[in-house]
Amino acid sequence: MTDTRLLPVLPLDDDVVLPGMIVPLELDDAETRAAVDSAQSGTSRVPSTPSFPGIRSLPSTQAEVLIVPRVHGEYAELGAVATIERVGRIPGGKAAVLLRATRRARVGENGDGPGAARWVYAEPVAEVVGEQARALAAEYKTVVISILQQRGGWQMIDAVQQVENPSAVADLAGNSPFLSTDQKLELLATLDVAARLEKALEWSREYLAELEVTDTIRKDVAEGMEKQQKEFLLRRQLEAIRKELGELDGTADQDDYRARVEQADLPEHVRTAALAEVDKLERTSDASPEGGWIRTWLDTVLEIPWNDRTTDVHDIAAARAVLDADHAGLDDVKERIIEYLAVRARRAETGQGQVGGRHSGAVLALVGPPGVGKTSLGESVAKAMGRKFVRVALGGVRDEAEIRGHRRTYVGALPGRIVRAIKEAGSMNPVVLLDEVDKVGADYRGDPTAALLEVLDPEQNHTFRDHYLEVELDLSDVVFLATANALETIPGPLLDRMELVTLDGYTEHEKVVIGRDHLLPRELERAGLGRDDVRFTDAALSRIAAEYTREAGVRNANRTIAKVLRKIATRVALDEATLPVTVDAADLEGYLGRPRHLPESALPASTQRTATPGVATGLAVTGAGGDVLYIEASLADPESGSSGLTVTGQLGDVMKESVQIALSYLRSRGAELELPVGDLKDRGVHVHVPAGAVPKDGPSAGITMTTALASLLSGRVVRSDVAMTGEVSLTGRVLPIGGVKQKLLAAHRAGIKTVIIPQRNEPDLDDVPADVLAQLDVHPVSNVREVLDLALAPATTPVAQAA
Repeated sequence: MTDTRLLPVLPLDDDVVLPGMIVPLELDDAETRAAVDSAQSGTSRVPSTPSFPGIRSLPSTQAEVLIVPRVHGEYAELGAVATIERVGRIPGGKAAVLLRATRRARVGENGDGPGAARWVYAEPVAEVVGEQARALAAEYKTVVISILQQRGGWQMIDAVQQVENPSAVADLAGNSPFLSTDQKLELLATLDVAARLEKALEWSREYLAELEVTDTIRKDVAEGMEKQQKEFLLRRQLEAIRKELGELDGTADQDDYRARVEQADLPEHVRTAALAEVDKLERTSDASPEGGWIRTWLDTVLEIPWNDRTTDVHDIAAARAVLDADHAGLDDVKERIIEYLAVRARRAETGQGQVGGRHSGAVLALVGPPGVGKTSLGESVAKAMGRKFVRVALGGVRDEAEIRGHRRTYVGALPGRIVRAIKEAGSMNPVVLLDEVDKVGADYRGDPTAALLEVLDPEQNHTFRDHYLEVELDLSDVVFLATANALETIPGPLLDRMELVTLDGYTEHEKVVIGRDHLLPRELERAGLGRDDVRFTDAALSRIAAEYTREAGVRNANRTIAKVLRKIATRVALDEATLPVTVDAADLEGYLGRPRHLPESALPASTQRTATPGVATGLAVTGAGGDVLYIEASLADPESGSSGLTVTGQLGDVMKESVQIALSYLRSRGAELELPVGDLKDRGVHVHVPAGAVPKDGPSAGITMTTALASLLSGRVVRSDVAMTGEVSLTGRVLPIGGVKQKLLAAHRAGIKTVIIPQRNEPDLDDVPADVLAQLDVHPVSNVREVLDLALAPATTPVAQAA
């Protein structure tokens, strides 16, 4: 082992030097300076035998040191023998030494040597090199070159390519700054060149992958910054060009949509969609029509109050006062609205204003005849809650796009009526009145009812999407009210999402109060008259309601009062009258002419419609509220040869069946009722309901049909002050019907004194105003015999016998 040498130790803290590396070290450390001085002044000593029996000195042709890594205060087992290339000063003025590592050496026993440095025997180590090492060396050189290319070390590539020895190629890793001290120490200790190359190759590949990712990110960031800078400059140039063009033609565009969108208080998803449209607008030519469509869309989005809301008023006592001041009567309706507001106030107090993240609450459907105050009730609800009020008229709407909006692909596209109502209100939580939902139609353009289902469903309307906007709109905090005249024509699924509140009409007393406190002051102002210029007595208002305007609401009464005021204003202008003027009941004929609606019982007996046997008075419910219905019956002459049943008056299937049931019952029970029904087989029966131009149907005319036929057969007229409603069965039982309150109000308006209703409808009398019940004699009955006993006048000669 003649290659073993005694060399001074140069310790290297927390770093490793591999063979082939050239390392500059500052001589500011005592151990480093001592090792260098000893190497320069001493000689290499070589043991004569492997067992070191003696030492022979050799002249040192070049000073060498043994660089030994010292990690965490402990020396490594292997080091690198390095020759001292140069000793001098670095540019900073400090003394330094330049070392070149040549080979590996194992740190042997300590030996004596000149100088203050520590000397040890540097024992040579044998490395294993095979064919696999050569292949790995070529691959590793490729990876190292790639790393140098990534980091811009082009001047090092030629030097790496010239290295051929696989061991030297593996030791190139010592120059890699990305390797840790532990990794370099592991390479120094690995004597198998192939294994050393595999480790170096693995670590270098990982670093190369990191470099590639970092470089990709850096390029993406740089490209993004360049794109933003480019877009910024181009936009500035475009603004300058447009400004110059606008100044030249005098039509400078003052609308900077990007700034308006960025400054607007928009939800994040709306802002993102709006900025995308702004980008598209900036790329669109001014001559393109698409630019106008985009501007219209942006204007619409910016006009919607996305985050504007009014603060609800939860004073229930004040709400009740508002409803009482705005509306006379309708106590049950106002009570239901107060309950609705009280529940909303309670939920707001307890923090339960939202359920599942969304507002919830019933959608009230106000159903009643025209003129009963459905729309004004909606205004009162908004006033009581402190919210904005918007009315959406749905009568005659047949296009689904009227609700959901038109697609922007259509020329002249607009958002739907719901979005326009929100924009008009200027608030995201207004009271929206959907007027006349019973008159919504459907055709080939779609079904608006289907769109209304989403609008009114609290489980869906928090993400309502208008086809024009194409962004989600939260309608969960909107209070929706709906109005309708006829319950039957409201689509079933739509009615299922609403809570029904019926307005059946006003009594005569309520009409007098409404006329005095609401209608008259408003019409005085419209006629240019002062509040004290004209006064109507209660008797005059009562006569207007009873004899001039027989209706469920007060719309015609309003027109009648306006007509009287116009007459008075004309007379004052012609100096035919002086103000103030008092209008009494007796004065009405001078202004309005003779009454149009006298009660049947007030007419002379000979002119009453029920003066002839075969005519009965029934009660029905129409779109205008309750109404009186007359049913007439006649028998054909035996000699005419006609037979069978004839029904006229544009009756529906249900009423036609009622006629057949009534006739069958009388034929089967004629003997019990003492009616001459034997000759009916030879004589035709004709039943007619006047006002044949008006379609009529419903299951409530059975007992009226039976009474008319019984009157005809018995020759007994039906009392003129009696009206009835109810269905009849083949066994003569009187079956319950609906609309009792509306029918009794109609009977009261018509001057009827006695009303016959099914016994099972007796609980419905609780809904009828007390003052109306006090003026009516209501008889609940359970069978036809009771009806005939109450309705028919004393007996005369039967018609069948007279014939």
